[in-house]
Amino acid sequence: MSLVSTNNIAASKYELEIAISAEEFEAAIAGVYKKRAKEFQVPGFRKGKAPRKTIEKLFGEQIFFEEAVNAAAPKALQEAYTESGLEIVVAPNVEVVSISKEDGVTLKAVCVVKPEVTVKEYKGLKASNTPAPVTDEDIQAEIDRMRSRNARTISVEDRAAQKDDIVVIDFEGFVDGVAFEGGKAEGYSLTLGSGQFIPGFEDQIAGHNKGETFDVNVAFPEEYHAEELKGKPATFKVTLHDISARELPEADDEFVKDVSEFDTLDELKADIAKKKAESNERAANAAFENALIDAIISNMEGDIPEEMVEARIDEMVQDFQHRLQSQGLSMDMYLQYTGMNADSFRLTFKEQADKQVKIALALEKIVEMEGIEPTEEEIDAEAAKLSEQYQGVPAEQIKAALGDQLKSDVAQKKAVELIKSSAVAE
Repeated sequence: MSLVSTNNIAASKYELEIAISAEEFEAAIAGVYKKRAKEFQVPGFRKGKAPRKTIEKLFGEQIFFEEAVNAAAPKALQEAYTESGLEIVVAPNVEVVSISKEDGVTLKAVCVVKPEVTVKEYKGLKASNTPAPVTDEDIQAEIDRMRSRNARTISVEDRAAQKDDIVVIDFEGFVDGVAFEGGKAEGYSLTLGSGQFIPGFEDQIAGHNKGETFDVNVAFPEEYHAEELKGKPATFKVTLHDISARELPEADDEFVKDVSEFDTLDELKADIAKKKAESNERAANAAFENALIDAIISNMEGDIPEEMVEARIDEMVQDFQHRLQSQGLSMDMYLQYTGMNADSFRLTFKEQADKQVKIALALEKIVEMEGIEPTEEEIDAEAAKLSEQYQGVPAEQIKAALGDQLKSDVAQKKAVELIKSSAVAE
């Protein structure tokens, strides 16, 4: 392999010309032949025993070229990237320029490198860091959540359905007098006010009694996922079979003993107040940190390649897909449900990806200017934290998998602490 040339073709973008010699290419072809020879049935030879020259004569000289390039290219490209000395931040776009047994292979790789940025101010910044006070309403809201989690369901017989009731209904929807697909269900359980159905549907069930059959008239939203129903008025024939309500327990000492380690309501309230104060302090600290970072990246100068943002979007989309799969959903199902296509879905990550790229570049620059170098103990501590987060994956395995990225992450965290320690909390 040889790096033939390195050309700066645009801001933060280089084009590398890389040569794989005829000898290296021949070795790669020989390897592919050895691997695939058993697949070929050639007259006059037992299967898998035909000489390479015979196969090339019968199927064409280039029969093994593509696989040979794929086999030889990774090592050649990696050596070229190392020799170039470029800090490549996005997977390069590679194409084959020429290929022959006599001259070998010439590749062209367009590489996006880390842009040079300038961070003007990052010390002595000012931002608010005032935790919100804990109010009686905050404490009561948490007690109400505890009551809600411990509510019991009771059957309602003596009144009409109302908001927050759980109803069991049959329904069938019609547009222009014709039933539409997916608009029918029997024995469906619905909490009124949950917003599970299109606007107006749940409101019109309230006020009806158990055993009633009635019409619900609504209009599908303009942004509804089913194209044929967007904006269309619809009538649902509804039969109300059952009404039930959630009964909340009284907030007293007996309730507290049942649901917590405390004996009295006052003790529970004190604990809630303490935890809420700690939570508010963490939130204020996070907001303080975010405000400082926002101030830094707003004053950062540099041309950031769009490819870096797109690559970050790719990572975020892949992470989202994995989380969907863990819930038994596919991306196609999600897009259909939300009414988005692949392009509009990617756009939802654009702003966040752009900000994350800028933050990383700014912090890396501060690490460089301050000469921040994490110790081995700090790196080990970070690996141990990640080990806990990833359900006991060994810390050494995490260090091996992340490599220099783990060191960079620790350095950036130290940069953030430096920014915060020099900042002025208002």
